[in-house]
Amino acid sequence: MLAERNLRDLIGTRIKHVLDLTPADHPEALPGEEHGLRLLGIGYTRVEVPFAEPQEEHYAAFVRAVEGLPRPLHVHCVANHRVSAFFYRYHLECGWNEQEARALMAQQWEPGRSDHPTAAPWGQFVREARLASERRRKVRPTSSIRTQMDETDAI
Repeated sequence: MLAERNLRDLIGTRIKHVLDLTPADHPEALPGEEHGLRLLGIGYTRVEVPFAEPQEEHYAAFVRAVEGLPRPLHVHCVANHRVSAFFYRYHLECGWNEQEARALMAQQWEPGRSDHPTAAPWGQFVREARLASERRRKVRPTSSIRTQMDETDAI
């Protein structure tokens, strides 16, 4: 989570845009973050993701933002739990193996091991992302199957 004192620090990092996943009405949201960043020449986009209820449309908005906003991009929320879980799924969808994606997420948190009262939906989100990724890996594209069959038949 950015603090007011951190805004100027972003200039040295050459960040061009900030994506904030914190709901605007969150008590720890930085008031004036968008205005302060724009004064520094840094773009700002907010995709509000309620911590207790991550939905598919929130993730889809995150993906559109990550893929469409200028780079370098800084993504944050209050404790980076939303960020780490969303990037976990995103990385799996981009072809990372599960261990690499999980290791990066675990630097911030492990939703399935959290005792936070509203972490359960995030644990479910991560489990579903992992299972979907495993299903995709087990299903080979038709062209690969045909190639393997052709090679086997030739032996």
